[in-house]
Amino acid sequence: MSRALLSLPLLALVACAGDPGESTVWAQPAGPEPAVPRAAGAGPGVVAPTSESVREPAPALDEKYVSVARKLTAMAEEDTRAWDRLAFVADTFGHRLSGSQALEDTIDWAVETMRADGLANARREKVMVPHWVRGKESAKILGPVERELPVLGLGMTVGTPRRGITAEVVVVDELDQLDVLGETLKGKIVVINQAMPPYDDDNHDSHYGTTVQIRAFGPSRAAKYGAKAVLIRSVTASSLRTLHTGMLSYDEDLPKIPAAAITPEDAEWFARTAARGQTPKVHLELGAKQLPDAESANVVAELIGREKPEEVVVIGGHIDSWDVGDGSTDDGAGCLMAMEAALMLKELGLIPRRTIRVVLFTNEENGLRGGKAYFEAHQGERHVAAIEADVGSGAPWGFGVGDEQAELDALLPFAPLFEGLGAGSFVLGGGGADISPLTKAGVLGLALRPDASHYFDLHHSPADTIDKIAPYHLERNAAAMALMAYILAERELPEPVPETTESEKPAAEKQG
Repeated sequence: MSRALLSLPLLALVACAGDPGESTVWAQPAGPEPAVPRAAGAGPGVVAPTSESVREPAPALDEKYVSVARKLTAMAEEDTRAWDRLAFVADTFGHRLSGSQALEDTIDWAVETMRADGLANARREKVMVPHWVRGKESAKILGPVERELPVLGLGMTVGTPRRGITAEVVVVDELDQLDVLGETLKGKIVVINQAMPPYDDDNHDSHYGTTVQIRAFGPSRAAKYGAKAVLIRSVTASSLRTLHTGMLSYDEDLPKIPAAAITPEDAEWFARTAARGQTPKVHLELGAKQLPDAESANVVAELIGREKPEEVVVIGGHIDSWDVGDGSTDDGAGCLMAMEAALMLKELGLIPRRTIRVVLFTNEENGLRGGKAYFEAHQGERHVAAIEADVGSGAPWGFGVGDEQAELDALLPFAPLFEGLGAGSFVLGGGGADISPLTKAGVLGLALRPDASHYFDLHHSPADTIDKIAPYHLERNAAAMALMAYILAERELPEPVPETTESEKPAAEKQG
């Protein structure tokens, strides 16, 4: 059966959390580069065409695609509509944590906006989501000096007892030191001071994937040895004493202990103090609690295909955010890119053969319920491909494509079309958390990949605000998504080969 026209089978979903277990490729590009189609030698995830495709010259691009690229590139130069809308969302609704009224109000706005834009079937699709509430938070260093300690509870943490927790602090530099210290952690508050290395420009690597393990698994690994609470160094390489939250992953077989982020600067203070032989002491209060699941929704709207409307290309991002900042970078930008991409195509009269479906997924940050619910609701449909935008809105760079070399090779000839947008670098490795149920089922996944060299400076922090988004970059990323969606929805693909059932096999074959 062809991957491209896969009619999704009925299968059990593989659990995949939005964060920290999200499938986004964390080795991110540093910025626009010349020379496309992209070849080997530019860092992890960059794969050259096969030897066969190197020997054969790239086929001439159909003038139809060249014309579409020119129109979209020109349109992106003239407009700031996506940024204006994102600013309205940020200023009006603010952050959009799963279970909050702000999230639901934003969902309603998105449905009405795409309906007014003239997209078809604009609607909410019901999803039940976790409803975790942060509550009041505070901490204080009691010794060897006394001062307030800024903290930000990790997503889905349990709260402390009403009177808080007071304990001596043990500092470790990495997760494995917890196993070395073992039972000496009993009754202590553990500070995990594992630093995130600076962005690697040569290899386009943020180091997020390795560093985030302290947030994901640190609390349970410390709880295994009797720790009372965990304070992790915020997962960022650049800090102006900024706190960064994000999802943790409790081991259900171990006690759930309170967990919060502290700033890198404060983590270093604890490390220096401990190195002097002094024993820091902290009082911690977290008011977090888990409420019953709440009703939310994925937002869906469509640009109906002209010839094969039953075949679908999904484009989107996640509409929820953490409850700090206003969520413009993570991932309001991705949502507005998808909305703008569909509208650009509609306004230009560029209706491809297949349907382009905008999906704004709910609850990516602390449950991935939206991505799972979309798969469950639509798994019987033919999905040609899915594009996810969830790495901010830096300068356009390119796309991560699929997980097989042949999938990348098939799209490399189109890369020159994206040069005018700065998005002509195509690399192997595409997808994202919300579309991961689709890609696990065999659907071609792509990731829109802008410059992410400063993405994790803002990620999950109060600094994630609309003023960090450049209107020009946002519009060009939207145009790049529109162009890729059009190509995927328009290009010729082999028809799927129907599976042969046992009853349909010739008698001789059945008998062997």
